[in-house]
Amino acid sequence: MYLNNIHILYYVLFVILGVISSQITAWCIKRMPEHQKVITKDFFKEFKINYILMAITVIIYLILLLLYGIKNQFLQNLQLIKYTILTPMLIIALVVDYKYQIIPNRLNLTIFEVGLVFAFISGLYSMNLITNALLGMIFGGGVFLIITLIGGLVAGKEAMGFGDVKFMGALGLYFGITNIIAISLMAFLFAAVISIFLLATKIKKKSEYIPFGPFIVIASFVSILVPFEYIFIALAKIFTLGMY
Repeated sequence: MYLNNIHILYYVLFVILGVISSQITAWCIKRMPEHQKVITKDFFKEFKINYILMAITVIIYLILLLLYGIKNQFLQNLQLIKYTILTPMLIIALVVDYKYQIIPNRLNLTIFEVGLVFAFISGLYSMNLITNALLGMIFGGGVFLIITLIGGLVAGKEAMGFGDVKFMGALGLYFGITNIIAISLMAFLFAAVISIFLLATKIKKKSEYIPFGPFIVIASFVSILVPFEYIFIALAKIFTLGMY
């Protein structure tokens, strides 16, 4: 039995993967901010099902399956595999940064290491792909580092944390130069709109810190789930005030 040219068993598999992934994600969200070991027997002792996280992860996994499908060759499925692995790490970054205003170094390092593996595998298929991944890493980390340093000089404090810089550099390996530029623009756009709303409604005060990581994560998911041509048209219209 097939649905959208994908065998029904793949949907079952991705639901199971989503359930397992969501519980590991919930565990990492609990342990990482406290700098505790993630791989431990305590996982089974303190196991509690997070139904909200489970639903979100399963839905994202099923959307990824529908968007990217299952191809005959392994390398043709690389995008699907890459984003399936990246999804829980993005969710961890969003929740932890929102709650604790940090993106743990251990998480950034894991994202970076896995990204390097995918960049290397892509390089076996095409040198252009690994070059694109490395340029994405340089641009993502470099631009945010410059913004952080300039913000420190002008305002006397960090414009954003160095965790965001490492986060963007690591994500550049997954998205490449073009998409990481789009993610950067979308993240700043989301941050501006939502921050104005939070300040206008007095949910947040001017003196309160608004973490930037969640906006990067939201922009990353948009890049994963929406075709680039639609993102490009939307950004072009916004930044040219409709003249594009």
